[in-house]
Amino acid sequence: MSELVSIITPTFNAEKYIRETLQSVLNQSYQNWEMILADDASTDQTISIIEEFAQKDSRIKLFKLPENRGNGFARNAALKNAAGKYIAYLDADDLWFPEKLEKQIHFLKANNLHFTFSFYDSIDEEGNYLNRTVESPNPLTYKQLFFCNYVGNLTAIYDADYFGKIILETSQKRQDWRIWLTILKQIKTAKPVPESLAFYRIRKDSVSSSKFKLIRHNFDVYRQFHGYNFVFSVLLMIRFLYTQLIVKRRYIKKI
Repeated sequence: MSELVSIITPTFNAEKYIRETLQSVLNQSYQNWEMILADDASTDQTISIIEEFAQKDSRIKLFKLPENRGNGFARNAALKNAAGKYIAYLDADDLWFPEKLEKQIHFLKANNLHFTFSFYDSIDEEGNYLNRTVESPNPLTYKQLFFCNYVGNLTAIYDADYFGKIILETSQKRQDWRIWLTILKQIKTAKPVPESLAFYRIRKDSVSSSKFKLIRHNFDVYRQFHGYNFVFSVLLMIRFLYTQLIVKRRYIKKI
């Protein structure tokens, strides 16, 4: 019997993309999943769209938050309601390939792993393919992850029976990177499924599209999450920027 996968999806004003995201989950060849969506007080049609899908498939479960608290809070709210052995993440504007879950669960079991991720392709706001695949070191070490987040949030799966539910402080940005750092600090290295299994949507208004915001939030990972002093955090950020701008480019493949 296949184990239950809990898919964690925070939403906020995602009416433009959420239908396609939901459909990519419904299209999964691996059928034993639940999709936990925590809506962060959307003011558009996001909730009604999710409810439309949930009425047709009971595996889609919506939790409506009474006030806007941010993406991290919504992600934690969804995670607290998850019942699966495996935890997977999918943001409200990203997409999975139909065999995504099936291939990753098989990979976990075949290699006796408790955490994995995969490569992913990029699309723009309108869903146009950008002809590039983002790969990663294989295996990925804690030290490599420390200086660059190689793990695409939309591709990660971990075993909650092994790690427990990893719930981090909601006020901190780059919550996903902090989760992977927490995992790799324990298991030391991680192996990705060495193929693309998802589409990451690049949006003009996203944190990752703003270089200034990205620098600030990544600095906070060193300063707040790791607890380093200001000067040492600055030095680490210099190494981070070198890795992000120079080293990581080696893993972005033009197609």
